[in-house]
Amino acid sequence: MVELVKATLYDIPAMQKMVQGEVKDGIILERNEDEVATNIRSYVLAKEGESLLGYAALHIHSARLAEIRSLIVADGHRGKQIGKKIVLFALNEAKSLSVSEEVLVLTYLPDFFKKMDFVEIAKESIPEHKIWTDCIKCIHFPVCNEISLVYKLER
Repeated sequence: MVELVKATLYDIPAMQKMVQGEVKDGIILERNEDEVATNIRSYVLAKEGESLLGYAALHIHSARLAEIRSLIVADGHRGKQIGKKIVLFALNEAKSLSVSEEVLVLTYLPDFFKKMDFVEIAKESIPEHKIWTDCIKCIHFPVCNEISLVYKLER
């Protein structure tokens, strides 16, 4: 049975190993071990027993905007609704933290998020600090073909 749990520092090596291929291919932004440790409370893991099946982070940009980032599901477990469970957990967490307006994602798989009521937006509407904090580190910067989407939180 798949269980969603908050990450601990103990989980970092398995998280880093899982994401290696996507980081190398430029699909997910590289986050070093120290950066993951600093933000460990933002990660939720999908586990089955001790096996890590996937994870994502909910990053808070402001009182009105959060972002789901670094979403990954292990190759052998894709198509089993694990990614959806992780995203729904993150959306509920954003609501419980009182994020007031929306949750952002940048992705190469927009249809996955559109099925969960995310709506595509222009990249120009993304907060500038996101670009200069994260995007500038990407191997594709400044020519990015990721799609920006937001989920509007209901009050």
